[in-house]
Amino acid sequence: MNNFWNEHNVFITGADGFIGSHLTEKLVALNANVTALSYYNSRGNNGWLDEAYKIKKPDNLTIIQGDIRDAHMIDGIVDGATTVFHLSSLIAIPYSYTAYQSYIDTNITGLSNLLTSCRRYGIEKIVHTSTSEVYGSALYTPINEQHPLQGQSPYAGSKIAADVIADSFYRSFDLPITTARPFNTYGPRQSLRAVIPAVIQQLINKKNGSFLDIGDLSPRRDFNFVSDTVDGFLSLGEANNVLGNVYNIGSGVDISIEDLCSMLFDISGKKLEYKTDSKRLRPEKSEVNRLLCDSSFLKKTTGWESRVDLNTGLKITYDWFKSNADQYGKDTFLL
Repeated sequence: MNNFWNEHNVFITGADGFIGSHLTEKLVALNANVTALSYYNSRGNNGWLDEAYKIKKPDNLTIIQGDIRDAHMIDGIVDGATTVFHLSSLIAIPYSYTAYQSYIDTNITGLSNLLTSCRRYGIEKIVHTSTSEVYGSALYTPINEQHPLQGQSPYAGSKIAADVIADSFYRSFDLPITTARPFNTYGPRQSLRAVIPAVIQQLINKKNGSFLDIGDLSPRRDFNFVSDTVDGFLSLGEANNVLGNVYNIGSGVDISIEDLCSMLFDISGKKLEYKTDSKRLRPEKSEVNRLLCDSSFLKKTTGWESRVDLNTGLKITYDWFKSNADQYGKDTFLL
């Protein structure tokens, strides 16, 4: 079987994060020459890349600490790459209400910095990461790529702007860019700001019958396991006929947060009583009530489809969090 990525030069921004670290691992395993951008910090920590490669960093992986907001630094990294996967982004929705300028600087200006450098060095393919949050509350379901965009949080607004900028670089400068729009990805390494890890962490740390701190139980979400999302990114990186297009990546199945909790109760063998956590409630006009993905465009174009069912993925995720409890401590909520 031909390995498209063998000795392929790849640059990944946001490689130290949840999805980015899984994408990095997959490409390294496929023998790509990967340059991974990790967000600079004074501890010299490379996020989940340190956990993934705590024994030995492979020769085909180069980790560089930096900041997507620094145009000069980004310009010094991009040259030499053939494909760029752009995942670097501020994504925590609650924090976007109080620090929205940082979302503009990172998600919009950071993208502009990257695309300017990609244009200068003639990069062959850029896969830009969007989010299902740009659709807001569904006007119809399942949601295809033609659904109107609704900025129901400052985070969503910044991503809508980034998507438009990406499209403008394709139309104005023939920049070879495609946009991946994943729905709610979950799995090992996800932040406790997300609902699945937050519920799992409480089930691990609390006694049966105690309270589960939770937000609104009624919204419905399309949860896609991280390995499926990564394969969706790779399918876009490999395909020749995707430039200038947006592609949804999701399972095609939605579930309410309440039913999701019930599934996790069954998996853990515990049942907690619900208690509303105000930190997990969005402003009334800002809550996204339903997200259900139509990924038929991606399947038709590349053959990709979601393979890990929710129950299987939740079991894998629960077991990983239980085995890696020391990575998170006792916290149950992170911005």
